[in-house]
This record gives sequence, structure tokens and C-alpha cells, in this order.
Amino acid sequence: MTIRTITDVEFGAQLPVFTPDTSLSSTSTFAEAVGWGGGGRGGRFSDHDAAKKEGLPGALVPGIMAMGFLTSMIHSWSEAADVRHIDTVFRAPLLADDPCHIDGVVTDIDEATGIVQLDLTVKNEKDETRVFGTADVRLPLG
Repeated sequence: MTIRTITDVEFGAQLPVFTPDTSLSSTSTFAEAVGWGGGGRGGRFSDHDAAKKEGLPGALVPGIMAMGFLTSMIHSWSEAADVRHIDTVFRAPLLADDPCHIDGVVTDIDEATGIVQLDLTVKNEKDETRVFGTADVRLPLG
């Protein structure tokens, strides 16, 4: 179902599962784009061996990239959604080249203001929660 207005939203509805690109190529490109390529922070997002030398389990998906994945997931659910706020908890590292999926559920609907609250969860292939949080989105009233 296409979500265009607040009247299209049902409490407790599951959002379609979203599978972001967590490839090392993608995390490297993102890190470079935000100025974290090469030197200092670069290896932790673009090189598994360099990240391990820093004591990490492997190259990471940058946290702000993971938040971007949440926003992309919301927009794949509803192109009309205006993301007002995202709050996240990074429970465990999200690793580059480690496929993951994002689930969401509608937890509150304010039909007067058009605000919908979503609970969002990023899990790896082992079904381990890596990131979770909430988002407030505004939808047209109808």
C-alpha cells in the first residue's frame, strides 16, 4: 500500500523491510565524501585490516550513514514523509560487508498534526540488533 497521507497509516503496521548497501565500497565512498577518507579515520571505514589494527572487529558503517539508511527506509515506505526527527542507539558495530536489514513499525499516530512515530531496528544476518531508534515523521493530513 502506498502511504500518501496520515489516513493511510495504521497503528502497529509493519513497514516494508529495507536492505541497505553496507558494502566496503559504499562505506569507503561515503567516508571519503564526508572528509573521513585517507589518514586518521579513513581506515576504520574502508579497510578491514586497518580497522582491526585499531581494535575494531572490521571496517565500520559510519553512524551517520546508518542514520541515512533509516531515512531512506522511511522514504521507501512513504515518499510523502517529512522526517522531523530520528533518535538512534548504536548497540553494536554495524560492519561493512555485513548484510543487514531494517525493520520498522508504526507506534503512534497523531491525526490532528500528521505526526507518525516509528520504531526502527537494524539487524545483521544473525538477527542481532545493531542499531535501534525512533523517528517522528509528518505526513499530509489528507
